[in-house]
Amino acid sequence: MNPTPTPHPSFPAPPRHPGHETPRCGRLIGVSLGPGDPELITRRGWAALQSGARWAYPVKKAEESSYALDIARRGGLPIPADAVELVFPMTRDAVALAKAWARAAAQTVALLAAGRDVAFLVEGDASTYSTFRHLARAVRELAPRVEVDTIPGVSSFAAAAAVADLALAEEDETMAVIPAAYGTAVIDHLLDEFDTLVLMKVKPLLDEVLELLARRDLLATSCFVEKVGAPGERVVHDVASLRGETVNYLSLLLVQNPKRARGELRRGCRKRAGTAEVGATQAFPAL
Repeated sequence: MNPTPTPHPSFPAPPRHPGHETPRCGRLIGVSLGPGDPELITRRGWAALQSGARWAYPVKKAEESSYALDIARRGGLPIPADAVELVFPMTRDAVALAKAWARAAAQTVALLAAGRDVAFLVEGDASTYSTFRHLARAVRELAPRVEVDTIPGVSSFAAAAAVADLALAEEDETMAVIPAAYGTAVIDHLLDEFDTLVLMKVKPLLDEVLELLARRDLLATSCFVEKVGAPGERVVHDVASLRGETVNYLSLLLVQNPKRARGELRRGCRKRAGTAEVGATQAFPAL
């Protein structure tokens, strides 16, 4: 028999249930690993992966490599022999997607029913454009009482800004994060609404976006980042040089519009003049 793993303090072992009480169902833990650099895995995420929980990781096709699993492997974590792959195909076919989600949710519920926690490996942050939130919803539809624990992590755009030596937002600046697939018309509109625009998954529309940025005179204040934190990471400040290039799926654009016209700000933490005067009178009465 395999020895029972010693639980980490952050992830205590399930309580024993005397008699014939209903056995405990395991927790579903979304473990954010960051965008690619294993050193960006949080201490809490690292503890979850060594807690004795059953690992589950996403793949696009059966027996295909997993980007999330590779982050853990490059971090020096031994891959458990009983780690389970869950297939999430890259398709827009609604029927195929529904079948895949149902299958993955059923697999996960079966694992949790054994009473052991399941740690689902997530690249980036589990709450940002993540497969994990879809999986958690599908699991709860089958087993509403399943406990879900989401461990936050470093998002790809935060890591990209750091390696590019750029600020996402300062002081009263605004920022928005959208998939580039919304198209150039939406992007063009949002450039006037936000100081920084993060365009995720920019590969399919890269040339169109570059044309828009050239038209808006924003090429010089844009930066392209590909596979941030992973082998093959690339940071390109001369984004015009990317025209006609086929880039990696894991790529994004950081676009800053320093000439954006801003409206007047209302600072909620600042007291009104009348209120401040009353407060001062009460605090310091006339002598």
